[in-house]
Amino acid sequence: MLTDTKTLLLVDDEATNLQVLRNILSDHYRLLFAKDGARALALAQQEQPDLILLDVMIPGMSGHEVCKALKQAPETQAIPVIFVTALSDTDDETRGFDLGAVDYITKPVSPAIVRARVRTHLSLVQMDELVESRLAVVHRLGRAAEYKDNETGLHVIRMSHFSRLIAREAGLGQTWSDTLLNAAPMHDVGKIGIPDAILQKPGKLDAEEWTVMQSHARIGAEIIGEDGSALLDMAREVALCHHEKWDGSGYPQGLSGEAIPISARIVALADVFDALTSERPYKKAWPIEQATDLIREQSGKHFDPELVPVFFRCLPDILEVRERWQDKQTA
Repeated sequence: MLTDTKTLLLVDDEATNLQVLRNILSDHYRLLFAKDGARALALAQQEQPDLILLDVMIPGMSGHEVCKALKQAPETQAIPVIFVTALSDTDDETRGFDLGAVDYITKPVSPAIVRARVRTHLSLVQMDELVESRLAVVHRLGRAAEYKDNETGLHVIRMSHFSRLIAREAGLGQTWSDTLLNAAPMHDVGKIGIPDAILQKPGKLDAEEWTVMQSHARIGAEIIGEDGSALLDMAREVALCHHEKWDGSGYPQGLSGEAIPISARIVALADVFDALTSERPYKKAWPIEQATDLIREQSGKHFDPELVPVFFRCLPDILEVRERWQDKQTA
């Protein structure tokens, strides 16, 4: 009885080898079989299996050639490939990994190893799909906030890339910095909950209106919620804290110094710089020099004094991103 609906494509020119794999895997997966490369490629295109177990020494196309073709086709490039082969030379393994395979199992196979490797790589695929779905939610909510505001989608792109550049220059690592890149677009999602009359008011807000406007930070945190994933947890802290200031004069909690999450401290720098240097219906863009002078002046006040020098070290890259993602000028 099938306990999992995942589909595996098994490719081997020897019927005996296919039967061995059938005996190991048939209780848990739907299985497809191919004895040559051409048939394997056709089945991969038609059936979109969740994983492929591929012999190297098959007639016609070699397994390496099949793997290369799979990875070059958009429809099949994401399917994980595990080589199952009698070849055990290190060079053969290296070539397989270079072609995009995720694992290598040597014949004669161990049933326990085959089942474990298949489970592991199917789990990794599921994790990748979960991350992709969370990213989609983040980006769509970020887009929703743009429809309520005078900001543009390019502002969100720019400040997100600025944030990653600052994070990497600060030594926070590629994975953490990439998470910040994807969390930063949610910084103003709470503006969805701000009335248009306040959000789009062309003049200065009065005290009561300003109090309402400040509530967008808490609203954003409530919209994102407490998901438990690294991405959405970071998005929540950015939404809640990116208007806090190093000296404690920000909102909504009046946090100061290192009590402000570093993700929010970085986004504050990136967001303010892009806002200052971008034209809006209610203001002209500041020159770069004027904006950077303000950032220097606000070091230790608005901004983390240790992050300000980091910002200036990666300013050339920030300006390159800014140039690449310029707003379209309207006549």
